[in-house]
Formats: sequence, C-alpha cells, structure tokens
Amino acid sequence: MEIHYRLTEEDYLNFNMFHVKNSKAAMRSLNIQRFLLPIMFIFAAYLASQFGDIPFVTAFVIYFILAVLWIVFYPKYFYRHVKRMTKRMMNEGKNEGLLGNHVLRMTDEGILDSSANGETRVTWAGIVEMKEDQNNIYLYNSGVSACILPKRELHDVDSVRNYLVERIK
Repeated sequence: MEIHYRLTEEDYLNFNMFHVKNSKAAMRSLNIQRFLLPIMFIFAAYLASQFGDIPFVTAFVIYFILAVLWIVFYPKYFYRHVKRMTKRMMNEGKNEGLLGNHVLRMTDEGILDSSANGETRVTWAGIVEMKEDQNNIYLYNSGVSACILPKRELHDVDSVRNYLVERIK
C-alpha cells in the first residue's frame, strides 16, 4: 500500500498536543504544577496572617480563591505553553524532512516513509503502537516519536486502519 500525503505544521502541533495529553510523564508534571502551587497558596495565607495584619480567615479566603482559579485555569495555560514552545522549536531549524510531501510505502516487512530529504524505514516490529485522534493516525516507533498520517489525505481511513491493525501486534 502506498500513501501520498502532505504533513503540515498543524499536523505536527496536533501530534505534540496529542502526545502530551496522553503521556503519563506529562500528565504527572501537569498535576504536580496544578496542585502543588495551590497548597503553597494556603501556606502563604498562614504566613500572611502570622506576619501581617490580616486575619487568618481573610487571608485563607483570598488565597483559597486564588488556588481554585489556578486549579481550574492552569491546564489551559499549560497546553497553550506546550503549543507555543513547539512552534518556537519548529521555527529554530530547517524542517523540510519533517514537513511537506511524503510517500508512505507499507509492505509485508514494514513501512518506508520518504520525503524530499530522505527515507525512514521501520519494520512492523519497530512500530510500538498505533494511536489516533480525530485528525491523524500516529504510528509510534518510540516513546516520543511517530509517523503522522493525516486522515484528510487518506481515501479510506477504515481500510488503512484495518491494514495497520493486522500488522501491528
């Protein structure tokens, strides 16, 4: 099976966001950042009441409101930050081999992804797992990298998915 497709910056950003949202390490980091600071807010309320002229209840209410706002809105900030950093890293270097036109050849042995800058060959045993979201199919060849197949470029997504599922075990 041979698939011709064009990989865009948006496809790559979608992959990074998908990966971060589905990564145990990223989720752990998000939750630590999301919940540790509010605990410090409550401690700050105690310190403000001890060393300032603010009654503890007043300080607690103020810092509690800040803590709740942080817990509610921090994930949105976190994901926006990841997207912004990914864009920045994309703009740092040349990405001709990553973005642009690709040809993906799937054989009995594995996949061969060709672009203007070279080829990447991976056996079926080298595909760690297949995941997908509403826009793309991701063929992970390691814990942090994948071949990105945009669904908009596939004539029959179900047949491609079935073909891949048969070979990735």
